[in-house]
Amino acid sequence: MKKSILFLTICFLTLASNLLLAQNQKSSKPRTIVTTDGELDDVDSFIRLLLYSNEFSIEGLIISSSQWHYKGDGKGTKFTSEMEMTKKMYGERTELRWPGTQWIYNLVDAYGKVYPSLKTNAAGYPSAQHLKSLIRIGNIDFEGEMEKDTEGSDYIKKKLLDDDMTPLYLQVWGGTNTIARALKSIEDDYKNTPKWQSIYEKVCKKAIIYAILDQDATYRKYISVNWKDIKIYYNSKQFWCLAYFWKTAVPIELHPFLEGKFMGEKIINNHGALTKMYYSYGDGNPPAGEIEDIYSDPAKIKKNQWGSFGQYDFISEGDSPAFLHLVNVGLGNLENPQFGGWGGRLVQSKTSPNRWEDGENAADFNTFTKKTDLAFAQTRWLEVLQNDFASRADWCIKNYKNANHPPIVKLNIPANLTAAPNSIVKLNGTATDPDGNTLSYHWWQYEEVDTYNGKISIENADKKKASFKVPSDIKKGETIHLILEVKDNGTPQLTRYQRVIVSIK
Repeated sequence: MKKSILFLTICFLTLASNLLLAQNQKSSKPRTIVTTDGELDDVDSFIRLLLYSNEFSIEGLIISSSQWHYKGDGKGTKFTSEMEMTKKMYGERTELRWPGTQWIYNLVDAYGKVYPSLKTNAAGYPSAQHLKSLIRIGNIDFEGEMEKDTEGSDYIKKKLLDDDMTPLYLQVWGGTNTIARALKSIEDDYKNTPKWQSIYEKVCKKAIIYAILDQDATYRKYISVNWKDIKIYYNSKQFWCLAYFWKTAVPIELHPFLEGKFMGEKIINNHGALTKMYYSYGDGNPPAGEIEDIYSDPAKIKKNQWGSFGQYDFISEGDSPAFLHLVNVGLGNLENPQFGGWGGRLVQSKTSPNRWEDGENAADFNTFTKKTDLAFAQTRWLEVLQNDFASRADWCIKNYKNANHPPIVKLNIPANLTAAPNSIVKLNGTATDPDGNTLSYHWWQYEEVDTYNGKISIENADKKKASFKVPSDIKKGETIHLILEVKDNGTPQLTRYQRVIVSIK
């Protein structure tokens, strides 16, 4: 009897321990809700997002509208865009380039087919059934429509009001109108009540909006006015390198990572059901909702408004920076978007303490063109991003033994150091590779992020242990950011990082 009780006690404690570990692992991941208008580049971003869905906690998938895509109300009501560009382009419409809602279910079904292989390569992938349970239809009748509650806006509202106070990243791949409706519904319920101030503070503390452009007027007209303390990350320029006009935004030396030979061989073809649905030039797969298909027909891709393309060339993933910001590769950008990472680099606005944005103050020096570049804070990671994408495509069809996995990089010193002018700072990091690949090390200074306006010289920059002399002209409180970049020699080549920040005492 005593042995039985002891056995049951051990089983219970083991189960409780495992549940606690699983909960801790879940809570340590960034929480996010995606809102999307279903444009073809949203489809491609969504496919990449699904391959990285083990890296964050997806808590909602909401279909919304935008200035480019809306369903109409089914009554023949005519609508004219509030946004100057689409007002001129399309005039009065009853609907506009609406791709429907079935696309998101189809992609999750395709994900379900590769899920068994994905989960052998990394822990934490959600099941297709779970992802389907998160899909909601938001405000889709017209651009900027936020007059009525929808299942999508109600879902966001519920998440904003729950007791989990970890940050909730609201990704905006289309318009902000469904998010705006959720916030308006909260305001309607609580404004002029004793609870309003605490509810307002709770929502503002929790919500972080990551917006790719303004694709309707609801942020400007409603959210920024009535919820001015909600944080917003605003990307209007750095996404260029992953958007339709990549041929002019990306240095020619990096074009091969977006061209058909790479995309077709390493990602789209022969990699399972999910990546086969990835839109690319000349693939014979017409994008849903488009007025004119200038993408799928091989005869029409030699010259269009975006350039001249070959079969399987990349089209666009303009919304991907919103979730790439959430992938923890060791760069520390979740701690501060000004640090820069796979989702670009956004600098705190001088006019609003709750707004981070790209632009002149977030421009990095383009090492290819030797000029300051408004998009290079995103472009600088392109080769690494595409190789990593190719490895995830491999995970769809290969077991762990036959696929490549990223190195695990650690620091042997604190990530935050203090130093004095003219002193020697010793850097020390190491890495292991889960596949036994050979690793190469590279320490480099992220000058654009430093508050010190100058260069340092790193001794033994290609070694695990490196050092540099702190410049004599550096001022108290200024910082220098050092990145330890570790690459493996696997196929495709994968890269991970750690960051050291040296502050001057």
